[in-house]
Amino acid sequence: MKTELLENKSVKELAIIKIKDHDSFYSTDELAVEEPLEIRVSYLNGKDKVSKNLAVTMRTPGNDVALAIGFLFTEGIISNFRQIKNVGHLTTDCSNAATNTLLVEFSGDFIPQLMKSDRNFYTTSSCGVCGKGSIESIRTVSAFGRLKKEVQAVSLETLYQLPEKLRVSQANFSATGGIHASGLFSLNGTLVALHEDVGRHNALDKLIGHALMTELVPLSSKILVLSGRASFELIQKAAMAGIATVAAIGAPSSLAVDLAKEFDITLLGFLRDNRLNIYHSGSHFKIEDKI
Repeated sequence: MKTELLENKSVKELAIIKIKDHDSFYSTDELAVEEPLEIRVSYLNGKDKVSKNLAVTMRTPGNDVALAIGFLFTEGIISNFRQIKNVGHLTTDCSNAATNTLLVEFSGDFIPQLMKSDRNFYTTSSCGVCGKGSIESIRTVSAFGRLKKEVQAVSLETLYQLPEKLRVSQANFSATGGIHASGLFSLNGTLVALHEDVGRHNALDKLIGHALMTELVPLSSKILVLSGRASFELIQKAAMAGIATVAAIGAPSSLAVDLAKEFDITLLGFLRDNRLNIYHSGSHFKIEDKI
């Protein structure tokens, strides 16, 4: 499967002044674009059509449909892609230009349980947990929490190659140096899908939304690689998608480790330069040539 890269509008060129040693000169730089995306939902409650503004997230434009679907899934609002009838950007009244507002229409008589989530659905690009009422309110029960995990045997050589494979596939990181990525890999190290965003939780929602739309979920036979640190919410989203192994280039938080243990998710951190830390080794996980 080819990697899905962000659209060109995800990067913006800006005139700047560079200083090196004691010299200054005019130049240009490429920045990762950050814009708000409002997610609205619409569904039928009997004969009445209900519309709600559900969330606003600061994201890098591109793959917005996957982002919205992944967000709804990882928040436990939908359980499968069939519950979605239509998704599209709204346009302004006076033009056909698409806005930063996405409308998700639910299928048939499906009524989402929006009030079950104790959350103010405003998120930033760096912290999707912001606004949640308590830690307990985001311990959404995964549909795959009781799924029996098959043994995952992975070689150290395969694991050591994943950071570079992720990096070379990040077109927008190469351009801006300021964007996160979430990548899915097979157990032999083949890249299955990758998504980028200025927000690490958005990148993962885009990836999971893509997997949901292409019927890859549950992702129990894949390795999730995160370009940065592993936070609690990223592990929660991974659990929702049935991911059994998460490898982060950076550090995990203590709460991320606790949640990985709770869901028996293998959690690897500081995966770079031919080294890694094992913070939790799931009962399914085996490194073939571990010393």
